[in-house]
Amino acid sequence: MLPTHTSPETPDVPVAVLPIGSHEQHGPFLPLATDTVIACTIAREIAKTYPVRTLPPVTISCSHEHAAWPGTVSVSAATLHAVVRDVADSLARAGVPKLVLVNGHGGNYVLGNVVQEAAGNMALFPGLDDWEDARRAAGMETSGDRDMHAGELETSILLHAHPELVRDGYRTADHLADDRRFLLTAGMAAYTGSGVIGRPSLARAGKGRDALASLVASFGGCLAALQQQGGGAGQARDEGQHPVQDGDGEALR
Repeated sequence: MLPTHTSPETPDVPVAVLPIGSHEQHGPFLPLATDTVIACTIAREIAKTYPVRTLPPVTISCSHEHAAWPGTVSVSAATLHAVVRDVADSLARAGVPKLVLVNGHGGNYVLGNVVQEAAGNMALFPGLDDWEDARRAAGMETSGDRDMHAGELETSILLHAHPELVRDGYRTADHLADDRRFLLTAGMAAYTGSGVIGRPSLARAGKGRDALASLVASFGGCLAALQQQGGGAGQARDEGQHPVQDGDGEALR
């Protein structure tokens, strides 16, 4: 999960990739670090194809909706925002002006705002469309809305990339809760006793492989869009200013 290159071996490229996961319950059969493992796996596969520098992951993020289960640990949205901005500033001072946040946890809504404020120097990946493309490419039988947590997609990716992390029990753990309109107020425990919302019984290693391949292909568009944007945000932050991005930014859901 950690980059192992030495200082002289650090890639001299203008784009860095920061995996952001979480430390939260994923039912009785996936580890607390599932989102971090998935974010790191995506970043690793991206780096095999594109000229990017991979960073060590952020392993604790905004998992407050999972607080009812043992093991879950969170930081505030303000803390996550500050960490990402500090990492971006450090990279910019070192001559790496662009940063991609590879996010593995859907509850990190604040990351959309961080990217929105970065004036073209950051990107958030995968987006909702990237995930849906990956589901289609992998032949997933559930939608992203129904398969919210510890379901077909996440279990498939781990079965492919890290099968040793998947415990017994996922084949009988299906639980659906399609109406979750009060999730942020009531938390996950209002909608699931096990912590699962989805159909992990449908998970297959081949689906995880194909989903990852789709995400790697989708990253090309993300990278191209990021590279087309001009710099300037790093300089503005160094001068103590706060650049404002005009237009409508779409926050992660």
